[in-house]
Amino acid sequence: MHHHEVSIAPGDIDHMGHVNNAVYLNWVQDAVVAYWEKVAPAEAVAGHLWVALKHEITYRRPAFLDDTVVATVIAEQVEGARAMFTTLIQRGEDVLVEVKSSWCALDTDTRRPVRVAKDLVRRFLG
Repeated sequence: MHHHEVSIAPGDIDHMGHVNNAVYLNWVQDAVVAYWEKVAPAEAVAGHLWVALKHEITYRRPAFLDDTVVATVIAEQVEGARAMFTTLIQRGEDVLVEVKSSWCALDTDTRRPVRVAKDLVRRFLG
């Protein structure tokens, strides 16, 4: 599990006065990549890129400009080049958004899918 602090900028606010729904995807991407950079050794970080394949988003409550928000990333499963995550965007104890997503690891040089090594899978799921 990884906790990633989120900063809400004035440009994140839409015409309804709360964070625009599309902004949450940026937060999820930042949080998942930060999780990878936290758990993987430097050579693995340099050798892999992560791309999102699918996001399933459940919006529960809006976030506002002055809110303190944290994205919590939970690695659920890693199979081959794919990893599945749940990211909870929270304000205190309130879950604002839940995102189930699948990602693919790419080799930095070839930009082709690459299987995640077992020692890295243990770091992800550990």
